[in-house]
Amino acid sequence: MKVIFLKDVKGKGKKGDVKEVSDGYARNFLLPKKYAVEASAHNIKELDEKNESKKFKDKQEYDEAVLLGKQMEEINVEIFSKAGEGGRLFGSITSKDIAEQLKKKNNIEVDKRKIELPEPIRTLGTYRVDIKIHPKVTTNIRVTVREKDK
Repeated sequence: MKVIFLKDVKGKGKKGDVKEVSDGYARNFLLPKKYAVEASAHNIKELDEKNESKKFKDKQEYDEAVLLGKQMEEINVEIFSKAGEGGRLFGSITSKDIAEQLKKKNNIEVDKRKIELPEPIRTLGTYRVDIKIHPKVTTNIRVTVREKDK
């Protein structure tokens, strides 16, 4: 029997897959537990429509991410921190600090986990920091760390 999986089933198929399974397995396990539906013409057409809708939505999200990425490349985030001799900071600048400054100054909300900072910034200066906006779109911004007036 051909079925369309509604949920991931380990070893059998992923959500949205159309696969041939044994009749007993489909009738006794997949269909009663709502893991799958029979692959009728109506259900296949419905699946195709969902896939088209998902593709359109994904394309739209990608286009928005590319546009946001181009805008973010022009951004310079300034962070003020106390520093000691030789420009060494007391503490460090983390991805959380950068995300807060982006939100406060530029009204752009970015999850701190999306900011790719290999290690916290510990000295004064200007840095290029990558931000992963979308799985396929990465942009970078300029972060300038300056000494806070005493």
